[in-house]
Amino acid sequence: MAKWGEGDPRWIVEERADATNVNNWHWTERDATNWSSDKLKSLLLGLSVENEEGTCEVTEVSKVEGEASINNRKGKLIFFYEWNVKATWTGKSKAGVKYKGTIEVPNLSDENDMEDLDISVSLNKDEPDTPLVNLMKTKGVDKFRDALQSYVGFLKTEFTQGMILPTANGVAKPQSTSQSKAKMDKTEISSSASTATPVNTGVKIPTCKFTLKETFLTSPAELYRVFLNKEMVQAFTRGSATVDGEKGGKFRLLDGNILGEFTELVPDEKIVMKWRYNNWPCEHYATITMTFLDRSSETELKVEYRGVPNSQEEQTKEGWKRYYFESIKQTFGYGARLF
Repeated sequence: MAKWGEGDPRWIVEERADATNVNNWHWTERDATNWSSDKLKSLLLGLSVENEEGTCEVTEVSKVEGEASINNRKGKLIFFYEWNVKATWTGKSKAGVKYKGTIEVPNLSDENDMEDLDISVSLNKDEPDTPLVNLMKTKGVDKFRDALQSYVGFLKTEFTQGMILPTANGVAKPQSTSQSKAKMDKTEISSSASTATPVNTGVKIPTCKFTLKETFLTSPAELYRVFLNKEMVQAFTRGSATVDGEKGGKFRLLDGNILGEFTELVPDEKIVMKWRYNNWPCEHYATITMTFLDRSSETELKVEYRGVPNSQEEQTKEGWKRYYFESIKQTFGYGARLF
C-alpha cells in the first residue's frame, strides 16, 4: 500500500509488485477505482454551455458506479474500466427561468470507442419544455464526451507513472496506445528496452497556449493588488486561501484545487506565475502571464497561458472566466459603471 502526498490526485494506490522485478516480468496490478471516481467527478462538475436561449451547467455528479484497474504484465500495460455515470444539469433561460434535467452514460468502458458512447439527456418530470434540452443534447453532450475522453487520457498517463519499471538494459517507456480486437479490445501500451543511458521516465503530455482578455473598471494598481493580497483573494474566491504575494511566494486557493508560485512581479504592470489545477498530472504547471494595461478609466487585463494540457484547455478558460474574471467583478464592483 503506497500513500501519495496530500493534494496528489492519485490518493491511495494498492499495488502488488516485486521490487526486484527489473525486467517487468511479474504481474503488477493497481486498483484505479477510487482515483477514477474522484477524477470523473472533478472533470464533469461545472461543465457549462450556452447559446442565445440561455446557459446549462452540470451542477451535480449523482452517480459514478463501476471499477477500473491497470495491469502490467511482461512490460505491457493493460487497462480495464467500466463505468455508469449520471449527472444533474441545471439550465437558465435568458428570461431567468430555471430548469433541471439529467445526463447519463451507462457504457463508459475500455471495450467501447468514445464516439460509440450512449449519452442520454432528459428533462426532469413536471418541468416545462425548453429549447435548452437541445443545447444539452448538442453542445452539452460534446463537452461531456470530451471530459470522459480526458479521464481516459489521465488514466493512461497520470495514474500509470512508475508502473513500467527499468529493464536490465535501460528504461522501459510507454508507447502509443491502440485497441486490439484480437485481445478483447483491451488497450495495451508496449515497453521497449534501450542500451542508451537511462532517461527520465516522466510522461510527456500535449499542451497548448492561448490568450484571454478582460476589462475591469478600476486602476491597474488596484487590480494588480487583487491577485496578491490574501484578504482580497479570499473575498473573490469566497473561501480560505494561502497567498504569499512576493516573488517566489506560493499560493493555494479554491479548497486547494488551484496552486502555484509567483515567478515574476512588476508592480502594477505584470504578474508571471506557475499555476496548476490539482487534478493535472503530478508536478505539471502552466506558465501564466498577466499584463495590466491602463485604458484611462479602465484596466485591460491580458492573460497568456502556456503549457496547459490540451485536454484541459476549455476547463481552464471557463474556470478563469468564472472564478477569476466574473467573481472579481461581482465582488469588488469592477464590472459596471455607477452613475
